[in-house]
Amino acid sequence: MTLADATAKVKSMAEIHSGKFNQKANFKFEEGTIHLDDTVSPTLVSNEELSAPCTLVMSLDNFGKLLDGNLNPMMAFMSGKMKVEGDKGVAMKLSSLF
Repeated sequence: MTLADATAKVKSMAEIHSGKFNQKANFKFEEGTIHLDDTVSPTLVSNEELSAPCTLVMSLDNFGKLLDGNLNPMMAFMSGKMKVEGDKGVAMKLSSLF
């Protein structure tokens, strides 16, 4: 999965579930960043690293597995495949999108 593929998938999921997350978050990878802002309508998804209370740091490969349902978010966090920087409560709310 490329950063462009991941960004497109996040955009698609954000459109389907618009307003359910109602927060901002960043997803940070070696290849770049995806910024999700569900506080505005329509939901903003970009590759800019903008201010957000929560940043999830992981490999793009693991993010793809997470989006496809092949990686449990809690197990990813507990095993160190995903790190949460900032507000962990915001990270927990992401389950409403994915």
